[in-house]
Amino acid sequence: MRWIVLLLFVASAVHVHLRGRVRHGVFRQLSDHSTFTAPLNCFCYLFSAVPTTPFVPASCFPELADLKQEWRTFRQEALALYEMQRIRPSDKYDDIGFNSFFRRGWKRFYLKWYDNPHPSAATLCPRTVAILERIPSVKAAMFALLPAGGTLGLHRDPLAVSVRYHLGLVTPNDDRCAIVVDGIPYAWRDGEDVVFDETYLHDAANRTAHDRIILFCDVERPLKYRWAQAVGRAVGGFILRASAAPNEIGDRTGGLNRAFRYLYALRRFGKRLKAWNRTVYYVFKWFLFGALAFVLFWR
Repeated sequence: MRWIVLLLFVASAVHVHLRGRVRHGVFRQLSDHSTFTAPLNCFCYLFSAVPTTPFVPASCFPELADLKQEWRTFRQEALALYEMQRIRPSDKYDDIGFNSFFRRGWKRFYLKWYDNPHPSAATLCPRTVAILERIPSVKAAMFALLPAGGTLGLHRDPLAVSVRYHLGLVTPNDDRCAIVVDGIPYAWRDGEDVVFDETYLHDAANRTAHDRIILFCDVERPLKYRWAQAVGRAVGGFILRASAAPNEIGDRTGGLNRAFRYLYALRRFGKRLKAWNRTVYYVFKWFLFGALAFVLFWR
């Protein structure tokens, strides 16, 4: 049985790597989180009730039309947060999902994350939270700011249980401020929305002199069968709830983020080791992966 499990895992990982036109190098892909979540993601692709293309027609999600209609409401509350400097990076190691983005200038204010709305969001932007709560398929939401000159490196999100929704609120309205999904660019515009599959490799840049603020949502991926939807919701929701990060004291912090400060200590050790000797770093890294594989499949 364990060999069948191993074969399914490898086949899923290969599919994730070969999916799309833009790919990581093989060694980079081996250690990417999407390799370890590949079986769940392939399950979602197999049973997806919407296209598994890089960009998904917004018409597949008619409930999201309500968000687009309310974009000025979102813009007003996002601008108030912006002026109060509440859209900001974390100053602690408590945001495992987006920690690497902060050093490139990216900032966020969470509205909800696979759970009830953050108390800070309910207090500071109540109209936005009320609108989001009317749409059950929106599982997570935030205001996301990409500053003038900011970039996000090439990456893919770990889980395919959702698709990503962006709604332009305060944008340069310029093609130089864009996201590129599997090699296809999309430039944000005020009041315009887009849906894409965040498990394709994507990057973003704001090469203008103006900050960009969007409403950023995770929308549950519809699956063809209720039992499949239940599996994706249970497994994906459990993992993603554990990655909840706070805006302020009083907001929930998930288990992964409570552990992240300790995990990041290991990451800092790895960075120092790599700076000292890259060969030793890679030998140590792949020894750990090999030891894990041995424990799981050969003991």
